[in-house]
Amino acid sequence: MPGVKCVLLGEAATGKTTLASRFVKGAFSEFTESTIGAAFLTKSIKLDDRAEAYRLELWDTAGQERFNSLAPMYYRAAKIVLVCYDITSRDAFVRALEWIAQLQKDGPAGCVLCLVGLKADLASKREVPEQEASAFALDSANGVHVFMETSAKTGFNVDRLFESAVRRLPNDAPLLAPAPVTEIAAHVAREPKNGDDQGSSGCCR
Repeated sequence: MPGVKCVLLGEAATGKTTLASRFVKGAFSEFTESTIGAAFLTKSIKLDDRAEAYRLELWDTAGQERFNSLAPMYYRAAKIVLVCYDITSRDAFVRALEWIAQLQKDGPAGCVLCLVGLKADLASKREVPEQEASAFALDSANGVHVFMETSAKTGFNVDRLFESAVRRLPNDAPLLAPAPVTEIAAHVAREPKNGDDQGSSGCCR
């Protein structure tokens, strides 16, 4: 079963952890602890038109600024990169566009780049119009392959997002082995309950 390294990037409290949890575990929690470094999850996915199933190896990265320098280590050799933002936060969207610009410069060659709007269930509090994000994604100069709004709370578009990303992988492309888990294990943890970033708990849909 081919392994596919999939990395989630985005500001803290955008909902990356709950998105990954909804996809892998089919569960949602209003209260999640902030991620330190990155958390690692796996799930197999089978598309009807592909002979083999894929084992997605998800790296849910921390969004706090102090961890930004670690990001290139996590997205190295990734075949799918999900750049996430909270649709209720203009600042999170601006940061997502900065991540995309960085990936255009030094991201993994040939990766499937996805722009993902999270917390679609909070549309009444929206600060980022869907049309604006869609227009950015449709501009070929930005290198985005998939754009989608999702909700981890309701499950809206979650499975479809990952299926769409996997479907963009070429059938004949070599799937590079991700960095050994031991290489970055020191950075994989959860924020202690009394950690510095506890204030972000409960806002990740």
